[in-house]
Amino acid sequence: MKAVMIMFDSLNRHFLPGYAEDAINLPNFRRLAEQTVSFDASYAGSLPCMPARRELHTGRYNFLHRSWGPLEPFDDSCPEILGQHGVHTHLSTDHYHYFEDGGATYHNRYSTYSCHRGQESDCWVGLVNPPDPIQMMSLENLPAGFRELRLKTGRQNMANRNRMTRCEDFPQHKTFADGIEFIENNRDQDNWFVSIETFDPHEPFQAPDDVSKRFFDPDHPYPPEDWIPYAKVTEDKARVDNMRQKYKALLTYCDQNLGKVLDVLDQYDLWEDTLLIVNTDHGILLSEHEWWGKSVMPVYEEIAHTPLYIWDPRCRKKDEHRQSLVQTIDLAPTLLDYFGCDIPADMQGKPLNEVIDKDIPVRDEALFGFFGDTINITDGRYVLMRAPVSPDAALHEYTLMPTHMSSRFSPDELADSTLDNSMPFFKHCQVLKIPSRGGYQARLAFDRGDLLFDLKNDPGQMEPLNNEAVKRRLLDKMADLMKQSDAPAEQFARFGLDGSRDFITIDRTGD
Repeated sequence: MKAVMIMFDSLNRHFLPGYAEDAINLPNFRRLAEQTVSFDASYAGSLPCMPARRELHTGRYNFLHRSWGPLEPFDDSCPEILGQHGVHTHLSTDHYHYFEDGGATYHNRYSTYSCHRGQESDCWVGLVNPPDPIQMMSLENLPAGFRELRLKTGRQNMANRNRMTRCEDFPQHKTFADGIEFIENNRDQDNWFVSIETFDPHEPFQAPDDVSKRFFDPDHPYPPEDWIPYAKVTEDKARVDNMRQKYKALLTYCDQNLGKVLDVLDQYDLWEDTLLIVNTDHGILLSEHEWWGKSVMPVYEEIAHTPLYIWDPRCRKKDEHRQSLVQTIDLAPTLLDYFGCDIPADMQGKPLNEVIDKDIPVRDEALFGFFGDTINITDGRYVLMRAPVSPDAALHEYTLMPTHMSSRFSPDELADSTLDNSMPFFKHCQVLKIPSRGGYQARLAFDRGDLLFDLKNDPGQMEPLNNEAVKRRLLDKMADLMKQSDAPAEQFARFGLDGSRDFITIDRTGD
């Protein structure tokens, strides 16, 4: 038995053939859809990048009790479990967050791994005084702290670009080349799993020139901007169109590298005994709903509703679609089941073999969200985004690994922490319970209030629905799923789900 996972970052399903009528020309994604089962109701769970990857390891939500952070000592890890059962696991990645404070315990769970430097603001090329970023859109709509952070990351990215003059210099090229080398070197061996994981098409949308030039008039040099803010769209149509073209160019480059893996599977006839999963952590907004990016706006379908393709050689179903509601948390149990490993009791996800074969559902509803933001639920027909009842309601981080994305928690943040072992998946560990500052994101979520959408009649989520019966039903389901997820007690109070489920209308006009 063999398995290959190809994971992209920030893959918007509305650009992909098989998911959208006006998709761009991506011959290898189309070829992929013809060789696999496509999931039409696949959703992210914990957002964004590293929380989603924690789900890939643990098979359970983490956004209810933790923001961006490492794998914890009490976490189950799918690659690690596979390794303990004689399956060699290999990670080939250019996702540089693995090598920062907030992701440093993930890659070591694999038997072997390789990292390829230079994506986004990877601290790679050392320039004492890097140039100001010319590829960024205006950051004026961001709070001062966010603005300064984006400028810092943009300068590092400008330094990194000096090393990317040829196609083979790009981190994505190296990531796929290494993954393909692993497949070729081990094609006659059994019991292995390789994860080929690229940061693309995450911003900045930088593709090799020979790809990018196809999307622009050669007589009119295209603007240098290829990096979106996480903010409202204020740019004119020409600049918006330019950015969407940049994303399409990078997506085309992703398509080319995807095709190389499909070629290798064809060449060595690996379809006979190789599971293939192609997925993403989340989507991205590219001016839809007048927003760029993710994480500070409502978690619209473009962000949460993800593409997912799976080929399972046991049932050999292909060129078919499935309507069952699935999530990122299902991928770890799917891999463990495929290799005949027991699934840990703490994993919430379900193996997808029967969904792939016969579209037999594994759940009726799904939760998703960012830590400290709204809690969101869908049953496939409706989506409810539940806002906190107060932007200052109690919120805590539960962790034994107090790091943020690229820094440690400060002594001030830790000063009022206590110990807690209230959640069963802590495996009797006493963990730090650290007061969290909800801040900007919590304030935005509170100000927006609850949003309910009918995806059947309003797939673009243009008109919020006013239906108290549907809302109350989904709030009840939300509370039930939170209980099943061992959500901290304060989360129920924070969202008015602590026995006061009739508390639907909230005054959001005060301080």
